[in-house]
Amino acid sequence: MTKQNRGFTLIELIVVILILGILAAVAAPRFVDLTGQARIAALNGLRASVSSAATLTNALQVAQGLASGASVTVEGVAITMVNAYPTANTAGIESAIRLDAGTYATAAGPPYVFQIRSAPTPATCQFTYTAATATVPPVISASATAGC
Repeated sequence: MTKQNRGFTLIELIVVILILGILAAVAAPRFVDLTGQARIAALNGLRASVSSAATLTNALQVAQGLASGASVTVEGVAITMVNAYPTANTAGIESAIRLDAGTYATAAGPPYVFQIRSAPTPATCQFTYTAATATVPPVISASATAGC
């Protein structure tokens, strides 16, 4: 007579559960920190967007031969300019990038502050935009990511 095996033994099941538990304990901390990294990536993406918008609106104004304080129109939206770059306010740089108010927060300056709204400490998850002067293009600070 032959003995038929059906299923797994209790020891095999316990070993598999232990291995899965160890893997979960090692992998879980790596996944917990992903939201902070996502906020940092969103902040850096917004910073790049601000830099590109400032450069492109400047190029548009120069190409059209407009005065350095004349507004430019980008896709039907009027962008206020100062010294050939967007102003540091809602009608300037914020309109140029079409900011998503649900994700990002801004604070009037000077300098104009961009923050990640969902950050634990928005004041330390931000960068600033300072409007151009007669001799200096706009200054976009490095991203502060300590509170992201």
